[in-house]
Amino acid sequence: MSGFYEIALSLTSGIGAVTARSLIDHFGEAEAIFKAKKAQLTAVPGIGVKTADSILKQQAFARAEKELAFAQRYKIDVLTYTSVSYPARLKNCYDAPMVLYYKGTADLNSKKIVSIVGTRRATPYGKELTQSLVESLKQQDILIISGLAHGIDGIAHKACLKAGIPNIGVVGHGLDRIYPAQHRAIAEKMISNGGLLTEFTSETNPDRENFPKRNRIVAGMADATIIVEASLTGGALITAELANSYNRDVFAYPGRVNDEFSAGCNYLIKTHRANLMTNPNDLMYIMGWATDKQYLPAKQISLDLNLSADEQKIVDILKVKGSLAYDVLSLQANMPQSKLAITVLALEMQGIVVALPGKIYRLL
Repeated sequence: MSGFYEIALSLTSGIGAVTARSLIDHFGEAEAIFKAKKAQLTAVPGIGVKTADSILKQQAFARAEKELAFAQRYKIDVLTYTSVSYPARLKNCYDAPMVLYYKGTADLNSKKIVSIVGTRRATPYGKELTQSLVESLKQQDILIISGLAHGIDGIAHKACLKAGIPNIGVVGHGLDRIYPAQHRAIAEKMISNGGLLTEFTSETNPDRENFPKRNRIVAGMADATIIVEASLTGGALITAELANSYNRDVFAYPGRVNDEFSAGCNYLIKTHRANLMTNPNDLMYIMGWATDKQYLPAKQISLDLNLSADEQKIVDILKVKGSLAYDVLSLQANMPQSKLAITVLALEMQGIVVALPGKIYRLL
């Protein structure tokens, strides 16, 4: 049965996503793990006697059979870590789930994928920003991902449905239920132009501890994560931190300094954890997706660049290196950081260099 051993592995006591990946890397396939001897299992770094015993008892087999039967009955795709249909971007994350359960029609390996997340207590400002953002992406062939939660997530999904944009809801429970229940009608419509995705088996409740796990999928599947509104605590900032840890682009809309639900976004921008976003053009420009003049910055790159010697030096280094952190770029150019700051700013103003979160620079 396709996916049986992967499901069993994901349900085995003491084995999380990282350990499961280590075992797969060592044995090559999930079936071989369950057929291995105890000594072979304990030879894998991080696998102790207790974990090896859990594997050898094969107690998860009955539950795996039940889950496969559920998936077949409700036409749910079981995407295993080793299958070609598994989301490639997520697979590159060190803690990618061993198994995903998917019901939908969208291509999880679409050319461009963006996650849109934010507070559950969206303000009119956040609602307007989200709707405007989604509408502007209508013609860009972008798959949008969110968490199907109240607030910004739900607004994003509804806007996608209205605009006809494929969108995926990543949930923190099994696909035998919808949480929140108020979003059931939205979820059902999403399946025909998008879908629902989870790492949790049926009968899994939407418990609090599941949502940080859900957030890593939201961050890991996307090229970029956009935070529309967020307080200083909550899932949106966790998603942003996860996206940064996966070396993905993060964007945040700024807000007034005293607004609770702009505090998180302002913090991300202030600490260079997110690109400042004032309109959707910023996303297209920084991601290199600007194929239409409306998305290009006002000052275009001239074919006949008249660069200073210092500017040319920075351009030449980035042509070779691709992207560099600010301090590394300073060393490579043998240029004091005070002088480098002026130089890269001039290049940014000319639309030649773009600054990424974490003070990393690359050519546009």
